[in-house]
Amino acid sequence: MIEADGLVKHYGRVEALRGVTFRVEPGEIVGYLGPNGAGKSTTVKLLTGLQPPTSGTARIAGYDVVQHPVEAKARIGLVPESGALYEALTPVEYLRFAADLHELDPSMRNRRIPELLEFLELESSVWHARMVGFSKGMKQRVVIAAAVLHDPAVLVFDEPLNGLDVHATVRVKELIADAARRERAVFYCSHLMDVVERVCSRIIIVSDGRIRLDGSVREILDASPGQTLEQVFQSSTGREAEHAPRPLEPS
Repeated sequence: MIEADGLVKHYGRVEALRGVTFRVEPGEIVGYLGPNGAGKSTTVKLLTGLQPPTSGTARIAGYDVVQHPVEAKARIGLVPESGALYEALTPVEYLRFAADLHELDPSMRNRRIPELLEFLELESSVWHARMVGFSKGMKQRVVIAAAVLHDPAVLVFDEPLNGLDVHATVRVKELIADAARRERAVFYCSHLMDVVERVCSRIIIVSDGRIRLDGSVREILDASPGQTLEQVFQSSTGREAEHAPRPLEPS
């Protein structure tokens, strides 16, 4: 469903990715874990067609992201690390706009929008308010709703829990688990090991633009007897994993 084959990305003399190869099958939740600057967000940009690779290929549901960008992007739901919104719009207006871009049937659009906003616990009193004054957590709920609105075959999350409170975090985890049960492929990019370990069925650890480890938590630990996952992370990346949650903003 998601295929990365020898992805390389250069920014001038900087090698952000150095030949990254992996697959994410339908029903898998793959955590992409690494320290800051490891190449995680660059991988997301290449998989979703936001940037072209220097070399290598990325495919979504069999479609090459560079050669068939419209077909590939139609099958992706993306929550970027810094989700941008048209803040002059209301949540409902923005989601209607997103639905129209995906040519969603109006009846499905009108059903899905309130369902998702209620599920993500965005108060109904702000559904028709301009988002210019929204907190980060409120905006993030709208970004997540827009990503899953068209029920895509592939979900790509880059630090999706930024700004969310505990209740919304639980909801997002439920949403991810449900997507996997329905055979969607989920690519979950983060630098927080604890969250990835709880949510994901498989973990890829990346550092300096290269994949260091790829397997289930059990497989990774069995390959390093006597070590915790944090110790494995440190030894494979030369960096400490982050466990403490970021301060939550009002939501």
